Amino acid sequence: MSIAARTAVIVDAVRTPSGRGKPGGALSGIHPVDLAAHVLRGVLERNGLDSTQIDDVLLGCVSQVGEQTLNIARQAVLAAGFDERVPATTIDRQCGSSQQAAHFAAQGVMAGQYDIVIAGGVESMSRVPLGVSASVAGSPFSPALRERYPEGLVNQGISAELIAQRWGLSRTDLDAFAAESHERAAEAAAQGRFASQLLPVPADAGEVTVDETVRPGTTVAGLAGLAPAFRTDAAAARFPEIDWRITPGNSSPLTDGASAVLIMSEAKARELGLTPRARFHAFAVVGDDPLMMLTGPIPATRRILERSGLTIDDLDAYEVNEAFASVPLAWAAEVGADAQKLNPWGGAIALGHALGSSGTRLLSTLLAYLEATGGRYGLQTMCEGGGMANATIIERL
Repeated sequence: MSIAARTAVIVDAVRTPSGRGKPGGALSGIHPVDLAAHVLRGVLERNGLDSTQIDDVLLGCVSQVGEQTLNIARQAVLAAGFDERVPATTIDRQCGSSQQAAHFAAQGVMAGQYDIVIAGGVESMSRVPLGVSASVAGSPFSPALRERYPEGLVNQGISAELIAQRWGLSRTDLDAFAAESHERAAEAAAQGRFASQLLPVPADAGEVTVDETVRPGTTVAGLAGLAPAFRTDAAAARFPEIDWRITPGNSSPLTDGASAVLIMSEAKARELGLTPRARFHAFAVVGDDPLMMLTGPIPATRRILERSGLTIDDLDAYEVNEAFASVPLAWAAEVGADAQKLNPWGGAIALGHALGSSGTRLLSTLLAYLEATGGRYGLQTMCEGGGMANATIIERL
């Protein structure tokens, strides 16, 4: 097998605009299966492919219940009109689900088992509310798990508070980061930076063409009036050291969206006359403290840099998911990152966090940024529920 046949490349990356993940949001009237099907069709149409050429479809989705159950990837393949012989599977690595889908897709290409794969993800948080899957048919916290963690694990908001406390991040630090995320995203949108990746979505109120979650003009002063979101009497008693500074304003919003990346071997791309835009350079995935939960990007970054032989200074941009402002701020402090390279076009606080879709959404943004600026290497990493993180380095071609 030639080197080109074993090299996994990105040929295209698409996403829907981000819709507010609550009733009345721009994408809330669209079934999540159809939302995913929209990006799958878009990938084929933009690249002149027939569905029979696709070896597999791997989609991430976190809340796999109700409208997002029964292997939503397979339902989306059928809804998109793909040939019935095209297989599909759904992946849950929490917020990193579609990033993991991209890893599995690229690794399959590199192993010689795939020629062409679509990796992506979907989440409709307006129609399948956050946390609903954990409320169905009992608790996921088994007796054995409770025995190991007798004090109990916590929700991600409290983990974000613990991170802010440990790294000494003030409420002003968090709100300033959030305001800048909106400023950067609004500026990038105004300059048409997202145009190459956005697929307009037909909806009842008209075509959705822009990210609904970006709030131009967001200020630190405006965010300062928001109350902490995760303080309860029980939590305050358990964690008396917390100052309670995580609010809806410095957290990612509930979001609807879907995204997809077209991945194939370099040899197959050239055979089809398609242009490889980037190659997968390195992968990492780690487990970390499930109580802190959201610190995983720190060891994931250290591991991937060691594996790749690169340093943080060799990277031209890093997309670190802004589940909460404390996560990328703590990450940057630990790895010595350049703040100007961190989410340069805004992050999830502005662009939304449609859980299962976020991994390939970040990947599409990172790819577009490297192409716009002439950068070579980009890092993507994101925290994941249960205390995990994926990291990916891509190299622009």
